[in-house]
Amino acid sequence: MATTSTRPRRLEEPGEQHPSRALDRRSVPRERDRRTAGLLLASAGAAVFMTITTAEALYPAPYNTADNTISDLGATLPPNSVILQPSATIFDVSMIVTGLMIVAGAFFVHRAFARTAVTVPLALFGIGAIGVGVFPGNHLAPHQLFAMTAFISGGVAAVLAAKVLVAPLRQMSVVIGVISLVSFLLAMFMLEWAPVAALGEGGIERWIVYPAVLWLTAFGGALMGTGTSRQDG
Repeated sequence: MATTSTRPRRLEEPGEQHPSRALDRRSVPRERDRRTAGLLLASAGAAVFMTITTAEALYPAPYNTADNTISDLGATLPPNSVILQPSATIFDVSMIVTGLMIVAGAFFVHRAFARTAVTVPLALFGIGAIGVGVFPGNHLAPHQLFAMTAFISGGVAAVLAAKVLVAPLRQMSVVIGVISLVSFLLAMFMLEWAPVAALGEGGIERWIVYPAVLWLTAFGGALMGTGTSRQDG
């Protein structure tokens, strides 16, 4: 005949934590950091799209996405730089604000995952955006430096973010990053190639920037969700 054990379960001593409870409590800050990072990054990505669209719609002169770069909204390049309002202010301010949001998001991503391979290029992406806003196209040298920083680091961040994502987001992140980086190489070295030339300087630049911004929104959404990261610490 089977008997049921009546041996009492060991009680925790005063001040003693059950291992599973201690683990749960340690994971709470990381979960909060992950969701905060997601909110910042998704909001930044959406804001970039909407403010660029707004600046283009309010641009008080002919504006063509094939011939005009995104940065033309802030100021065209020397020697005859043109700054047109209200587009310039909308663009410059939005780049600074969203850049700060991306840098803050990178900080919380690092707190959540402690993966410098992910957080460093993400922070550089934000710094590049800030620099583009602080130094519009009429400040040629610093503008180009910060624009290049944003172009390269955005694609690299998307590729390396696969380290903290699960399928299929992991694969999608890599594909988006590769598209951005390949577009950058085409813009640098094959601008006269017929398919690239047909897009124009403004068109190929958007193939660099928009995938990275789309990735920001998708990555942020994944971080805000549940069960989308490979590890939370």
